[in-house]
Amino acid sequence: MESLFKPQNSIIQRFKSFNGLEIEIDIRREDLLHAAVSGNKLRKLKYNLLEAQKLNLHTILTYGGAFSNHIAATAAAGNVLGLKTIGIIRGEELGDDFVKTLSNNATLELAHKNGMQFHFVSREAYREKDSTTFQEELKLKFGLFYNIPEGGTNLLAVKGTEEILTEGDTTNYDIVCVAAGTGGTAAGIINSAAPQQKVIVFSALKGGFMRADIEKYTWRSDFEVVDETAFGGYAKSDDRLIDYMNTRFRESVTIKNPRGIPLEPIYTAKMMYGIEQMVERAVIKGKTRILAVHTGGLQSIAGYNKMLSKKRRIKLSYENQF
Repeated sequence: MESLFKPQNSIIQRFKSFNGLEIEIDIRREDLLHAAVSGNKLRKLKYNLLEAQKLNLHTILTYGGAFSNHIAATAAAGNVLGLKTIGIIRGEELGDDFVKTLSNNATLELAHKNGMQFHFVSREAYREKDSTTFQEELKLKFGLFYNIPEGGTNLLAVKGTEEILTEGDTTNYDIVCVAAGTGGTAAGIINSAAPQQKVIVFSALKGGFMRADIEKYTWRSDFEVVDETAFGGYAKSDDRLIDYMNTRFRESVTIKNPRGIPLEPIYTAKMMYGIEQMVERAVIKGKTRILAVHTGGLQSIAGYNKMLSKKRRIKLSYENQF
């Protein structure tokens, strides 16, 4: 198991410099950590799976929506490590025609290929997933398992995400930016950032609850949360965002970096767009070095492009190029 979690640091690449401004954005490519289990998900799973090994539990059970990066990553990690994985998936209708669901959903298809067993539940039942009654039903159905919460966020996950920033990151950058869904990665970044650094968290969700979720796992309060208001909420977008992603990918392809820097539309693209908007509006100004953390999730692009195609919208042009 340790071979999957050997000590490693992801690479840093220049994302954008602004003409006439002393502002630079670099991006830490956590998406390149592992071919199958990339980004913050590898960090969040690390100590949870080591704990499962310690407890001699060989089945991992977790939760997510139909396009969950965490579901895909857990299945991939289980496949690498020889663990059985079970995904409790929100939306019982997805199980009505399983073959059709897999053909229309690249994330679930990938998780299935990696051996994950699915249990589809109604949205109402899913909201009760942490209740004693629901948990007892899962134990009766699946036997002993190691339970990982939705999105993978718990104390062990935060311990893993605290390892993302290096000593150089804490001294070379004025601002550290990270996208958030459940807040675990953001909490780890906040905990490990230097006292003089500003941490900006870009929530993938609407509503003002992200800060409270993060504060469950950090003692610090000197961070900023930006809610997702530009594109309509979680996983939503318009052609402005897709065009931005295609443009930045083309710009990032160079002789030194022929593979470019692909973003995904749910987390990282909205974060990078938000950072640039802050620079353009002079919210960020003066001589500033910014480090953004790429948290992975690129497997979602294929499914997202299918959705865009059905809606007859422009698609992401770099699918299958990374």
